[in-house]
Amino acid sequence: MKVKYFKDTDTLYIEFSSQNISDTKDLDENTLLDLDLNGNICAITFEHASERTDVQRVTLEGIAA
Repeated sequence: MKVKYFKDTDTLYIEFSSQNISDTKDLDENTLLDLDLNGNICAITFEHASERTDVQRVTLEGIAA
């Protein structure tokens, strides 16, 4: 899993899987959901992230082995 924040565009990108993306769904005008061929979520993109999330504070909990 990867979390990337692009300050210049205020975009937060969270990648759950590195599978090939076959479809992108607009959840709203500022949120995109990337899906693989089986409909599994690969990534989510938040535009205007600093207004919509607490992007300045990231916490990671419960890492499984």
